[in-house]
Amino acid sequence: MAPPNAPRRGSLQYWPRKRARKILPSPNWKAIKSDSTKLQGFICYKAGMASAYVKDETPDSMTKGKKIVVPVTIVECPPLKIFSVRFYKNGKVAKDVLAESLDKELKRVVRLPKQNKKEDLGGDYEDVRVLCYSVVKKTNIKKAPDLSEIALGGSYEDKIKFVKENLGKEILVSNIFEKGNLVDTRGLTIGKGLQGPVKRFGITLKAHKSEKGQRRPGALGSFHPKRTTFRAPMAGQLGMFTRVTYNSKIIELGKAEKKFVGIKNFGDIKTDYAILTGSIQGPAKRQLLITTALRETKKQKKKNYEVIELR
Repeated sequence: MAPPNAPRRGSLQYWPRKRARKILPSPNWKAIKSDSTKLQGFICYKAGMASAYVKDETPDSMTKGKKIVVPVTIVECPPLKIFSVRFYKNGKVAKDVLAESLDKELKRVVRLPKQNKKEDLGGDYEDVRVLCYSVVKKTNIKKAPDLSEIALGGSYEDKIKFVKENLGKEILVSNIFEKGNLVDTRGLTIGKGLQGPVKRFGITLKAHKSEKGQRRPGALGSFHPKRTTFRAPMAGQLGMFTRVTYNSKIIELGKAEKKFVGIKNFGDIKTDYAILTGSIQGPAKRQLLITTALRETKKQKKKNYEVIELR
């Protein structure tokens, strides 16, 4: 009888399996392309999940015109402000212009200069991006803001125009995204700490009469070469990994105005909010970066839900 064959346990797509270095990931902005002359992303915070009664208005849907229940995730989106403007040349930052009248809470995160030099916004450069920070002090979460570099859409002149119009002003999520848009959500998963190979890689439990334990591989490798390869499933870190949830649809966007009170492990939503279809990685209060969809799918794009109520 031939030995049973099975695919290897644990994807090598994600390696090494260790904690991410920073909470907000840096997307490949060159791959994310959009015609809109706005920010390509926005910093938000996960509030929690719920079930929503929606009216299905999707064309050719079997439940069109009916009331259905869909899983949704609620995120709080406090305003953003521009911290600095970065000018790129030959793929590197050539000039960094700091904004004026910055919030004092930034001292908790970065070291601010005593005197700010005034520089012109312009010049012969290839690209312009902005380093933004969230005005999270308006929420119940914390005071220290989160910073992330976000790309701009449109031509070079359109980017300069957007920066000049919004420098020193608060940027709302309703100015960047609209109801019905598809977005990608980037952030860290829930941290699980040190876990064994059964939970970490999904290997099968050995027979109950096995020696040296059931929840471990039968062998860590062959006799030769006399070393353990990195492919052998062993105990280690699980969770706190950077992951992306693709093509979540925004089905509602607006001001909270005491709509969401007493969310478990989160509290009240005080600023703007967005309701996204499906689940999103991370626990409550996790920082997330929602970006323009990298690759839209027809199935997700044509979905049209009208929110009736949350249950």
